[in-house]
Amino acid sequence: MQIKVEKVNEAVKLPEYQHYGEDAGLDLHAAEELTIKSGEYKLIKTGLKIAVPSGYAAFVYPRSGLALKKGITVLNADGVIDSGYRGEIGVILINHGPADFKVKFNDRIAQLIIQQVNLIEWEEVDDLSESSRGKGGFGHTGVSSV
Repeated sequence: MQIKVEKVNEAVKLPEYQHYGEDAGLDLHAAEELTIKSGEYKLIKTGLKIAVPSGYAAFVYPRSGLALKKGITVLNADGVIDSGYRGEIGVILINHGPADFKVKFNDRIAQLIIQQVNLIEWEEVDDLSESSRGKGGFGHTGVSSV
């Protein structure tokens, strides 16, 4: 699939797979340098605009290594980029770690995954069919022993 991309900042790297053909996510890079203090969150610019085709959306996911090693994650995970959006991609990172986190230019800060989405048309009914689960939710099956 080809996606049109416009660089707002010519020096920023395009999203890339670390293992082409194996990875689902393309790494997004920072287009600025800043520090996120412990407990703080900030919007990080990527220096890119993309044209997601109709019927698809782009989703911004955290990087597992940043989460595990530094306590850094995407605050609004999964961030959604709709097909009609043409502004610069931004990533809202939050620092759950104990130390300040320095974002450097072109650091890998998140993952981008392009997925097909279904357009929904609602069919309003008076009653829904029964299911084995019924109304159970929010831990109704018990507490995990782990």
